[in-house]
Amino acid sequence: MQPSFWEHDAMLTADFIVIGGGIIGLQTALELRERHPKQRIVLLERGLLPAGASSRNAGFACIGSLTEILSDLDAMGEAAVLAMVERRWRGLGRLRQRLGDDAIGYEDLGGFELLTGLDPLQRIGEVNRVLRPLFGQDVFSPDDAGLRASRFGPQIKALVKNPFEGQLHSGRLMRALAQLAAACGIEIHTGAHVAALEEGGGEVRVHIAGERKLTFRAARAAVCTNGITCELLPDVGILPARGQVLVTEPIPGLPWRGAYHLDQGFYYFRNVGERVLLGGGRNLAFETETTTEMALTAVIQSALERLLHEIILPGREVRIEHRWSGVMGFAADKQPIVRLLSDRIALGFGCNGMGVALGADIAAETAALLS
Repeated sequence: MQPSFWEHDAMLTADFIVIGGGIIGLQTALELRERHPKQRIVLLERGLLPAGASSRNAGFACIGSLTEILSDLDAMGEAAVLAMVERRWRGLGRLRQRLGDDAIGYEDLGGFELLTGLDPLQRIGEVNRVLRPLFGQDVFSPDDAGLRASRFGPQIKALVKNPFEGQLHSGRLMRALAQLAAACGIEIHTGAHVAALEEGGGEVRVHIAGERKLTFRAARAAVCTNGITCELLPDVGILPARGQVLVTEPIPGLPWRGAYHLDQGFYYFRNVGERVLLGGGRNLAFETETTTEMALTAVIQSALERLLHEIILPGREVRIEHRWSGVMGFAADKQPIVRLLSDRIALGFGCNGMGVALGADIAAETAALLS
C-alpha cells in the first residue's frame, strides 16, 4: 500500500528519527528536544509497548553489587570500574531529576547482596577505597542485623548493604517518559518495526516492515534498540540476553524490604509492596538465553522457584501470580557503545543489564553526537 500525498508530505519526514521507544530511546528524544526546540523529532517503536526490557525489567536503581564489582576490578582495573560506576550513578541522578521520584515510584530502600561465603568480605575495604572519590564515604558494609531480621535460608552466611541503591516502578517510569515526550512535541509511533536503514543524498531513510512498507526520512537518526539491536545491526557486537522474572502473591509480614543481589548479580529479587519479585538465572543456560524470543523456560523458572522456597522464604509456601521475560543487551566488555555509525546515524547502547541506571547518561551522549 502506497502512502498518500498527505502522509508523504507531512507525516513521513522529520529532522531527527529515534528508533526504539525504551528507556534510552525516549530519553534520547528528550535530549534532542532540549538541544533543538523547534525541530521535528519522530520516535519509532516496534511494539505497542516497549519491545525489549524497559517495561519488563525488575526496576532496580542500582550501581552494582559487591561481588560484581570485585569481578570487574579483577578484569578491568580500578580506573575503569570507577568510571563505570560513576556513569551509573550519574545516570540515576539524571533520571530522577528529569521525572521526579513520585512519578517513577522511586523508593530509597537500599541495595543488598546475599553471600554464601565470607571471602568477599575480605575485600570490602578495597572496593570502598576505589569508590570513595565518587561517594565520599564507604559504599558497602556488612549488615549482620539485617541478615538476622530477614530470615533467609542457612546457605546465606553474610549480608552486605549499599545505602546508595533503590528501586522503582518500571511501568510508571515508562509511562512518565512517554507522557513527557508527548508533552514536548515528540511524535511517537508504535507498531513501527524498522527493517532497514539507508543513508544517502543528505538524508537517512528508515524502512518499516509490514503491509504498508512505509519509509520515514530524516536528516539524522539514532538507533536505541538495546537487546534487539542485533536484528537491525548484526555487526556491532551487541548480544541479546533474555531475563526471566516471576512475582508472588502478596505475603503478609514479609520480613525484608529493598533490592537484593545474589551470585554476582545473576539472581536478583526485591519487594513490590508485599510481593516478592525474583529474576535471573540466565547463567544456567547462557546459550539458550542469548535470544530475542520472549519466552519462559522450565529450567530457569524451576531454579527461581527453588531459590524462592529454599533461600528467600525458606519453609513458606507462596503462590506465583506473574511470570514474564524481557530482552537485555550485552557487549563483550560490558562497556557502553555510543558512537556514530555514519555521518548521520548514531548508535546509543549502554545497558549491559543496567538500563535504568545508564539510560539517561547514554541518551545525553547519543543526542550530543547528532547535534
